[in-house]
Order: sequence, then C-alpha cells, then structure tokens
Amino acid sequence: MPIYEYRCPKCSTEFEELVFGAETPPCPRCGGKNAERLLSCACLHTPAPSRVGQTMTYPSSGGGGCSGCTASSCAGCK
Repeated sequence: MPIYEYRCPKCSTEFEELVFGAETPPCPRCGGKNAERLLSCACLHTPAPSRVGQTMTYPSSGGGGCSGCTASSCAGCK
C-alpha cells in the first residue's frame, strides 16, 4: 500500500495519503475530489568519508522521512 503525494487543484494544498487500489483521496483542507497525483522524489543520502580510507557510516533510519532525513515528507527535501 503505497503513500502518494497529491495536490488539490481547487486550493493548491499538497498532501500525502496511503492509497488502496486506484482511489483518489479527497483534499484534507477543502474536501475537493479531483486531487492530482504528484511525481514523488526519492531522498537519498550518501555521506562522504571525512578521511581517505575511513569506513563510511550511513545515517540511521530515524526521522520522519527517508533514512536519516528529518523532514516529515519528501516535499521537505527540496
């Protein structure tokens, strides 16, 4: 069950929703029923080692978004 990002054409609100099948969720702000599904971006974090030969460590899977990201959605990774 994927989480999709949507934009309401009526009030321009962007929101995320867990979607079952092909249903389109109503806008949480105005109740509009014609939300457009947005192309989601992936948040990728690849840390650079601080010294040559040093073992790379990757961020933990904390935060609200992607691994090591503190944004609540990928919209915050702009």
